[in-house]
Amino acid sequence: MNDNGPYILFYLVAVVFLVSSFIGRREPLGKTMKLLLAWLAIFAVVFALFAFRSEFTSFGQRLRAEATGNPIAEGKIIRIPISEDGHFWVDAKLNGQSVRFMVDSGATITTVSRRTAQAAGMDMDGFPAVVSTANGSARVKQSSADRFEVASIERSDFPIDVNEQDDLNLLGMNFLRSLSSWRVEGNYLVLQP
Repeated sequence: MNDNGPYILFYLVAVVFLVSSFIGRREPLGKTMKLLLAWLAIFAVVFALFAFRSEFTSFGQRLRAEATGNPIAEGKIIRIPISEDGHFWVDAKLNGQSVRFMVDSGATITTVSRRTAQAAGMDMDGFPAVVSTANGSARVKQSSADRFEVASIERSDFPIDVNEQDDLNLLGMNFLRSLSSWRVEGNYLVLQP
């Protein structure tokens, strides 16, 4: 007998017990077949749930991400769902302070508002500069964050511009370039450290 012999014997005995329990009830054949099919369906569903448990977990994470807008962590990879406004938004930590950023691949440097920089305790006496934006030129002060975190991705002494004229916080290319890769897959921005 090969290695599968004990399994085949177990399944054969299980089927004999199952069939004999239905015969022992002395029910009509039609009703017995319906019960047998119902039990087979229950076992098939339980087996499918067990066999595809990791896919169901991933599906649940995606449903939660769509409902809340939170990123999905798949190992070290982070998937950020697209927002209803067509942008990718992510909650990050700037020196431990929670800050919401719009991901902007057109922004060279990550930029925060003056109010955000003050709340995060950033140095406000940085070198002044003028940068080109989609809305024209803007005055910024160059600064940096002691610690910057997007989900599990952490950066220290991270360069950030402080925009004194706008309240929008932008996650720029200096962060995206620090990753091994980033890409858009369907409705998700995929960040790989």
